[in-house]
Amino acid sequence: MSEGLFDLPGAPAPARGGGSLADVDHTAAPLAVRMRPRSLDELVGQQHLLAPGSPLRRLVEGDQPMSLLLWGPPGTGKTTIAAVVSHQTNRKFVELSAVTAGVKDVRQVIDGARRDLARPGGAVETVLFIDEVHRFTKAQQDALLPGVENRWVTLVAATTENPFFSVISPLLSRSLLLTLESLTDDDIGELLTRALTDERGLNSEFELADDARDHLLRMAGGDARRALTYLEAAAGGARAKEASTIDLETLETAVDQAAVRYDRAGDQHYDVASALIKSIRGSDVDAAMHYLARMIVAGEDPRFIARRLVISASEDIGMGDPTALGVAVAAADAVQLIGMPEARINLAQAVVALALAPKSNAVITAVDAAIADVKAGKIGPVPSHLRDAHYAGAKKIGHGASYQYSHNDPRGVSAQQYAPDVIDGTDYYTPTRRGGEAAYADRVEAIRKILRNRK
Repeated sequence: MSEGLFDLPGAPAPARGGGSLADVDHTAAPLAVRMRPRSLDELVGQQHLLAPGSPLRRLVEGDQPMSLLLWGPPGTGKTTIAAVVSHQTNRKFVELSAVTAGVKDVRQVIDGARRDLARPGGAVETVLFIDEVHRFTKAQQDALLPGVENRWVTLVAATTENPFFSVISPLLSRSLLLTLESLTDDDIGELLTRALTDERGLNSEFELADDARDHLLRMAGGDARRALTYLEAAAGGARAKEASTIDLETLETAVDQAAVRYDRAGDQHYDVASALIKSIRGSDVDAAMHYLARMIVAGEDPRFIARRLVISASEDIGMGDPTALGVAVAAADAVQLIGMPEARINLAQAVVALALAPKSNAVITAVDAAIADVKAGKIGPVPSHLRDAHYAGAKKIGHGASYQYSHNDPRGVSAQQYAPDVIDGTDYYTPTRRGGEAAYADRVEAIRKILRNRK
């Protein structure tokens, strides 16, 4: 399947390669397939990769053999770039998915590529595209190395995960890493316009209403393939009604989603995010769930939602329920691990846990008060008994000389000065008596009594 970065009208027919992207121009093909780019000049987005003399241009236009590792979010053009490399250089294209392929499949492709290079009638080079390469085991990735090292194949591997953690070092060092960025709404809008007018697309059969276009951009979320799939579904709905305009109602019906008046890049983006956090702070779990749903339906980046929840777990809950931070971080990890739509469940669980947790802002109040004092110049010298005493001569100047080891005290707390003189006796952390923080309030009171009765 193609991912983003689609083509301009009037492009030449692609060179025929192998694999699943060979037949792209038949009328029954999906709109996203028909609008697939056929040269680098037809790509939309990723302009940082398309400058004159860039590695990608040298690979395609200079026909220089090199292997690529494409890292970026879904729908940003990873598969599309692989297809362009194949089509524009007249190489054979073979596509494998790391979800279903094994070592045997990889070796079979590489062996076939070696035979094609030695073909008596003329060598044929092979582009091997591997989608979701991060799902390959180390043994499977190792199987790619001979083909890459000996240039039997031009490897183009795609991943949505950080390759420095998910791809073995030998393969990473033998490949050129290209980082792809999410497509902007302007990029998606340009693709929609071309798909509406291009003869390979909808050939000016329909107009797209402004509110429908805005909603389609929100639902696309920077994913070109999703945008064109939704547009094609809406065109089918308009065609069934014998309408020449794709309006908002037709679009909603076609993609089975309600329009939400929500601008991801404007004020409403921040208003709804603010309402979510304030509802959690106010312990209104139902309102919080509503705002979470609005953000999800509007196509908000789930990573943005997860980051806000992680912040709220410490800012609004803190020691009222210390486990809240772990819940929020786990939800953020789940978003990265499984993605949407399934991650909506993880986000919802975190919202419920945070909304119903006992609330305390004592943590943020404490750290901000301490930072304010530091910025105000309240920075005294570290007490000599706390200074590093592990180097030669330290004890001669009094470092660590009178330090009391807390584990030797039956209370586990040694009555000695820890803070610099300038802030000694200052209380930054003021715990509440709500939730689990009540126990900390009792403990901090007892500890302060020991520390301040040292004289």
